Amino acid sequence: MTTEAIILMIAVVAVVIFGFWLIQHSMYSNEEKKRQWELKRESQKTISPIRLRAYERLALLLERTKPEHMLMGLDLAHMTVPQLQQQLLQTIRQEYEHNMSQQIYVSEEVWTLLINARDQMASFLVGISAQLPKNADAMTYAKILLEAYASNGLTPTDKAMAELKEEAKSIM
Repeated sequence: MTTEAIILMIAVVAVVIFGFWLIQHSMYSNEEKKRQWELKRESQKTISPIRLRAYERLALLLERTKPEHMLMGLDLAHMTVPQLQQQLLQTIRQEYEHNMSQQIYVSEEVWTLLINARDQMASFLVGISAQLPKNADAMTYAKILLEAYASNGLTPTDKAMAELKEEAKSIM
């Protein structure tokens, strides 16, 4: 055999080996992509219901921190304005602390809107009580609070709820 024939044979063998490697690599890559897709699909079966429950819990949080819901069941006749204000602020704080872990299931934008709604509601409660005369009772505070909140138009809570609903729809 001549040197040229040996070089030609080596070149053919190299091309065949390279072609075989290319086919194997492509098959392996496709198989890996398929496995990744299957894993993602399986995890979505688990994660999607969990995320939906998180959206439900956060929607409930927003509803529970509206004045009309926080005032339900309170014995306003036996409370002072500072006591009522403190109770409302404590309710907001507890609701957020109880649902803080849900932030991992929502976008940063939605979580920021929820925090903003919490902070704005706390400021609103304090602001209303600061406008009352010193001798005002809890019933007066509650009435003014409900009237002022109802006349606020689109509140930070409403804005957070709307964005929360939009994001929840996007994963369904």
